[in-house]
Amino acid sequence: MQNSAVFVPHFHWDREWYEPFQVFRHRLVAALDTVLETAEANPDFRFTADGQMAAIEDYLEMRPENRDRVVALVADGRLAIGPWLVLLDEFLCSGETIVRNLQMGWAAAADLGGPMPVGYLPDMFGHVAQMPQILARAGIRHAALWRGVPGSVGGHAFRWRAPDGSEVRAEFLFDGYDNGLDVLLVPDHIRRALGEYAEMTAERWGDDPVLAMAGTDHNAPDPQLATWLRRASSDELAITIATLDEYIREHVRDEVSTLVTGELRSHVRGNILPGVLSVRLALKQRMAVAERTIDHAERVNALWSQRDDSPFLMLAWHKIIESSAHDSVVGSGTDETSDQVEARLAEATHAARAVRDAALAEPAALVPSDAYLVANPLPFPRTALAEVDVVAPPEGTVLVATAADGSAHPVQLISQAPTVLSDEHMDASQLERVLRRIHRRELFGRLIDHYELTPGSLVFHLAEVPTSGPFDLLILRREVAAAAAAHPGRWRVLTLEEARATALVPVDVPASGLASFRVEPSDRTAAHPTTFAPATATAHGLSNGLVEVAIVADGTLDVAGADGTVLHGVGRLIDGGDRGDSYNYAPPAQDVLVSEPTDVTVELLENGPLRSRMRVTRVYAWPAALSSERDVRSGRTVPTPVETLVEVRAGEPFVRVSTSFLNQSADHRLRFHVPLPEPAAVSASAGQFAVTERGLTAEGGWGEYPIPTFPASSFVSAGAANVLLDHATEYELVGDGSELAITLLRAIGSISVNIHPLRDEPAASEIPAPGAQDLGVRIESRFAVVPSATGWQGANVVALAEEFRNDVLVARGTAPAEGHLPPDATGVQVDGTDILVSSIRRVDDDDRGAGTEVRLVAMSDTGSNVRVTGVFTEATTVDLLGRPLSTTPVADGLELVLDPWEIRTVVIR
Repeated sequence: MQNSAVFVPHFHWDREWYEPFQVFRHRLVAALDTVLETAEANPDFRFTADGQMAAIEDYLEMRPENRDRVVALVADGRLAIGPWLVLLDEFLCSGETIVRNLQMGWAAAADLGGPMPVGYLPDMFGHVAQMPQILARAGIRHAALWRGVPGSVGGHAFRWRAPDGSEVRAEFLFDGYDNGLDVLLVPDHIRRALGEYAEMTAERWGDDPVLAMAGTDHNAPDPQLATWLRRASSDELAITIATLDEYIREHVRDEVSTLVTGELRSHVRGNILPGVLSVRLALKQRMAVAERTIDHAERVNALWSQRDDSPFLMLAWHKIIESSAHDSVVGSGTDETSDQVEARLAEATHAARAVRDAALAEPAALVPSDAYLVANPLPFPRTALAEVDVVAPPEGTVLVATAADGSAHPVQLISQAPTVLSDEHMDASQLERVLRRIHRRELFGRLIDHYELTPGSLVFHLAEVPTSGPFDLLILRREVAAAAAAHPGRWRVLTLEEARATALVPVDVPASGLASFRVEPSDRTAAHPTTFAPATATAHGLSNGLVEVAIVADGTLDVAGADGTVLHGVGRLIDGGDRGDSYNYAPPAQDVLVSEPTDVTVELLENGPLRSRMRVTRVYAWPAALSSERDVRSGRTVPTPVETLVEVRAGEPFVRVSTSFLNQSADHRLRFHVPLPEPAAVSASAGQFAVTERGLTAEGGWGEYPIPTFPASSFVSAGAANVLLDHATEYELVGDGSELAITLLRAIGSISVNIHPLRDEPAASEIPAPGAQDLGVRIESRFAVVPSATGWQGANVVALAEEFRNDVLVARGTAPAEGHLPPDATGVQVDGTDILVSSIRRVDDDDRGAGTEVRLVAMSDTGSNVRVTGVFTEATTVDLLGRPLSTTPVADGLELVLDPWEIRTVVIR
């Protein structure tokens, strides 16, 4: 039996959950006031601040006068802070967000004396496969965690290995992060209780001391804790108080034999609450938009702007990372908490968008105002479609897009705007009121090209880019006043816009680069054909030579890929009841599954040559809700039209699919099914710097039924089906692997329910969350389907997912019209197979000056040879905290060999 125990006083602080952020912060300030007072009064006391700097930052914002007190305790080793900014949900944000979380937390802790070098992950709902590599490449050798550890771990520690081979020693908090509290229930009996606990768990500890985590949610330890423990300590069972870092450094062996590789999503020793992957869809979508927007902002700012907008980017990143907290983006909080998370993510997006647009405005100033600039956020060249506003051509005239090199491509007109913006009749005395609508030259969002003033009539001709020379508002006012005085009575004021249309334009854009084009009339022979087969449509199908879609009578799709692989019945929708909560799905005892529509209509919307689209509308009779006892679906049904937009584009080997419906039902789960030609025993999904394979089952053994629903971020693959995703998404292989089911909506009404058929222990209090039903909300999802018999690697799905998720950026030029188009420009280009470029951003080093940081990930088990080209003469490899490791001079591009699943960060100058 052990003869020693180490108590780690701490708290676990959810910044927002069943109460909103500011309510919890009020408690936080009181709790940390108590911690500081206790530590200063008792030199034996130690405290671990939950591994996240947000708690410290939130406290010091309210108590700035206590900063020196915090610094003193950190310097003395009695207060452990960091290394994270927040304790995140690892599966519901990008791998890049995880890295920035660690970077920002580490930097904030360093400003206060130094971070705790332990990857503390106490309450996350499972752990991503690459977390050991992320920690190791930041110089962190230890982790401490609870949920998701498989049953093969019998001790209190294990070696945790990432797919690339990186390892950390992981302290397994097998009884949770509050295992010491039961021992402290009766302070006079701590010695006896601790002895019993040590005896019960002796097989876990071996010769190591017992780790007693003395803390819980939202409460400071009792100020008498150190006194109680001194009194309870004895020669038979010596008790020490330590920070978590001290426990790991001073009281345990580094060497452990048990090895676990990859992600941790076992239910065997704790609930991992997988239903959070699919509840409150809007949070997952907003997170993806915010991450994508700031990624684009960083790239164009680094490559094409002279402005250093890092304060705005840091603000946006801080808000994104705050929102990634494991009780924030998961949607397991109250409605007011979720509303705040949505607003925070929107604010992050706004700040990033401002940086992005300002960066684009600089090269757009070199493009004539009758032309457009296109920026490619991806580090490989591509031909993409840009959707722009153009002057509508006369009947029979062909429009082409002319590039800077003189090449021309045909465009596709997809809509035409009205030309009459207003037609009004008024007394002459009211004309001055009309003139007040004009701001300098702008009227109704356009610019006045010229006007016609005749007795009783004033006609404005508006244009996007005026061609008639200067316009003087004061002269117009004088002329109108004179005309009104000369011709009193009734006048007609007509506002006309030049005929406008929306056009799709194919643009060849260099890697991370810029291109420009001008849309203008041309005779048919002048138009250079596109390099791709056209996208075409028939009454019941679409094709582009690479992928073919047939719309079946029931509204599902038969999708054929370039290699002849056919997926039949894609898009079958199955709706069932859900009597669960925000943490776990649960079917009602008497479920009703609705899979057949009551009506199907098909409309042809666009017929190439660049893009073809069809809209399939299926009407379903979904039960309105569950019965009061929550085990029977209502007999009352709500007719619900579900619109599916099906699209193919020239040159793309996938079909784009978007679904949209107004949710009018409560307590249900809707899934989009992709039947497979042959049953699949495994699936593979991409996210957080890895592609993870999973089987048809999950490991159970605790109090939670191991439902095999899993997370995917950029794509999921099973058998011959590859589905590209827009945001973090829940999926499951069902029917013994015969179908891939993707969750579109899970509508529930409570944070947690006390009695849950698939979970023994309540996950929280039974607090209503009516907003999580998404009633009256339009639910929209978008993805793409790639049929391929060669799987995700053979189909080049890593690159295709990046193309699907990252549209080109388009800005109108602002230089004088009709000038020359600037030549195309290439930024950073990265060539390699299955390579993900996670980030391109501006960095600055006190010693070496400004540079461009590029983070690369080998997304395969074979590694990759990579070539990075651009304007630079040296490359410095840095760790994930930006610390330099080695510098290499570069003459003609940087050649790298990345090991399987390796994350490599280089700064080029």
